[in-house]
Amino acid sequence: MASVEELLEGKEICICAGSGGVGKTTVSAAIAMGLAARGKKVAVLTIDPAKRLADSLGLPELGNEARQVDPAVFADSDIEMRGELWAMMLDPQKTFDEVVRNHAPDEEARERILKNRIYQQISGALAGSQEYMAMEKLFELHHSGAYDVLILDTPPSRNALDFLEAPKRLTQFIEGKSLQMFMKPAGLAGKVVGRGTGMVFSILQRITGVDLLKDLAEFFQAFSGMVDGFRERAKRVTELLSDPATTFIVVCGPQGEPIDEAVYFHRKLVELQLPFGGVIVNKVHYDEDPGDEDVLEDELESILDDGELAAKVSRTYTDYRALALRDAKNIEHLSRELRAQKVIRLPLLERDVHDVNGLAEIDSYLFATSEERHALATGRAD
Repeated sequence: MASVEELLEGKEICICAGSGGVGKTTVSAAIAMGLAARGKKVAVLTIDPAKRLADSLGLPELGNEARQVDPAVFADSDIEMRGELWAMMLDPQKTFDEVVRNHAPDEEARERILKNRIYQQISGALAGSQEYMAMEKLFELHHSGAYDVLILDTPPSRNALDFLEAPKRLTQFIEGKSLQMFMKPAGLAGKVVGRGTGMVFSILQRITGVDLLKDLAEFFQAFSGMVDGFRERAKRVTELLSDPATTFIVVCGPQGEPIDEAVYFHRKLVELQLPFGGVIVNKVHYDEDPGDEDVLEDELESILDDGELAAKVSRTYTDYRALALRDAKNIEHLSRELRAQKVIRLPLLERDVHDVNGLAEIDSYLFATSEERHALATGRAD
């Protein structure tokens, strides 16, 4: 199997998708770091609210604007940073505000929407905000032309279909009859259904001091001037996902359920005609094929000079080999379902990855050939 560098040859966007707990954020950061070290200007964008990405890159925090990682951070890891590595964490609310600023027909409409209480309440959830806003930010960064490659770390794959279909859902929301009815000059926003409803709004206003009806009317009237812009932007975001310069990398674990999820996600990518790059299977037990287990135990006893300890070590290693055989069987099933050899195996490391040194270790596997990876994982590298 080729290296991840070859999988991403000529690509400008890499979208990493996968279930939770498989190291997707770490793999995304390692890919970005590896490409940057090889001379690219790379930005990695995460949606994960945890600080794992910032911590692993030696940053105190990440925000909605990209920050460059200080090249000095990589000095202790013997990484020559020939390019630039930038990182950011998506803030859906701030990104939605930016979209409104871009689409609003004029300054007055922009301010009316941003200050509107209804908008402030629903913008965090509107039409799959997190997923759609991630693609909005991706589109914005790509359109700027500021980076050679963009790496996107997506939500877990149980929400992956929400992510892929977010532009479609936003368009359906905009074109829906309910929204159109509210935005018409003589619609519900102006008529308030009837006197009973109007009385309820009046009581609420006296109690809370909030004119809910007025806020609703102002929001939908101001939003009506942005419909065409949102619709066109959603279309362009969808086109970006299917662009030949974009590729999807699925990250999974070697256990049965993550493998099945990876197979399912691959099928959906094919069904939606979206570009598939490959699968990275993380935390794999590599089989070193040591030979006869009885001979191994005898050798251990000779080395350790402790028969009981040698037996325990031998049993532990036997258990490890059983896991290695399970992983190999699952990965074989994955490769067969994909009908391609686009599967990269990363070994189970001795420690969790939480810093640049850990990313550098993963980097050494990601950017190696299949033979080199196996040699590194089994301790047979020169």
